[in-house]
Amino acid sequence: MNDEHRLAGAIDALDSWLEKMEWKGYDTFDGLSSPLAPLLTFNNHYLRIAWQQSVRRCPFNLRPLLGIQPSPSSKAMGFFAQGYLNLYRLYGQQRYLDKARMCLEWLVENRSPGYTGFAWGNHFSYESRNGTIAKNMPTVVWTSLIGHAFLDAYDVLKEPKYLQTADGIAEFLLRDIGKTEFADSHCFNYTPGRTTKKRSLVHNANMLTAGFLSRMYSVTRDESLLAEARRVAHFTVDHQREDGSWIYAEGGWWNWVDSFHTGYVLEGLDAYIRYTGDRRFERALSTGYRFFIDRFFGSDGIPHYYDNKPRPLDIQCASQGIQTLVNLRELDGRSVPLAMKVARWTLENMQDASGFFYYRKYPWIVNRTPTLHWGQATMLAALAVPLARVRNVSLNEDAAPLEYARVY
Repeated sequence: MNDEHRLAGAIDALDSWLEKMEWKGYDTFDGLSSPLAPLLTFNNHYLRIAWQQSVRRCPFNLRPLLGIQPSPSSKAMGFFAQGYLNLYRLYGQQRYLDKARMCLEWLVENRSPGYTGFAWGNHFSYESRNGTIAKNMPTVVWTSLIGHAFLDAYDVLKEPKYLQTADGIAEFLLRDIGKTEFADSHCFNYTPGRTTKKRSLVHNANMLTAGFLSRMYSVTRDESLLAEARRVAHFTVDHQREDGSWIYAEGGWWNWVDSFHTGYVLEGLDAYIRYTGDRRFERALSTGYRFFIDRFFGSDGIPHYYDNKPRPLDIQCASQGIQTLVNLRELDGRSVPLAMKVARWTLENMQDASGFFYYRKYPWIVNRTPTLHWGQATMLAALAVPLARVRNVSLNEDAAPLEYARVY
């Protein structure tokens, strides 16, 4: 079986599974959705973290035993919309367009209430080291990624309503999300609210915002969006480490380096350069991508989680790895062959016969939990990217073509 048939078959199997499940599933961090959680954690911050992480890290799926129901997810719907739109570009089939529209309509109807414009968060409460992110509290990660789905829809269909929603997303980011200001740069907060000393400065969230605002600028030519995106990118580039990497966040204990968050940073920086034409950060992108391609993949195509150790073998590392390697292929001639190697390994080791993708693979056991946004949505979106490459179809017609100096 050649790569095109292998990728298309995997997508068809996943799509059939999703349709059967009505686009519902579990989430990696949905442990606090259990009706038992308040009773057994006494709403204590540390006990809630322990409960949430226990459900997440257990090598088998505890959720049915804990009363956690499969649910739709805003972030998943954003990735699904992107995936179906790309499949529509590839094949022109109405069924993919209908599914993309369904996902986008769901997002409009299920945005977080009480905020400017459009924004989205988790459908469950999440306990972080810095405190609680309440159910439906919007985050810049969710909202920026979903923003690209609406811009994809506008790019493909040219329907003003999708651009209007994207404009509402930009309005939310600029008006409701606080930021930490520096002399020549600033960093967006993760969630709405005033900046406090306890807030960590999260690079992937910051650069996802920069990427979306840059793309909005390319459509609207609003100079204020360009200025904002430049200051945001400036902050993250200023904090790039000498080896080309970025730690997860500044200002706390978030000093690890992992693959999929690095992928978010790189794609956000690439989007800034492509959509604004400003190439001042190209060296940072090249150095960061060299680190990414050298440190996060084995010679056998196994995607690694951390820069200093491969495990856990996680489906999010696979999906983001495949996508970033293909999208940034101009930077390194090894990119596409490696992406295909990662894709083959993932399909052989992480996809169930029924179509869905497993959450994690350990040395002696596989966690087969069908996580929705963390596995199914990201893989649907990711697999369409190398499939388009194999079929020689462009998925970025609205982005300025760039000839990066390749890094070998």
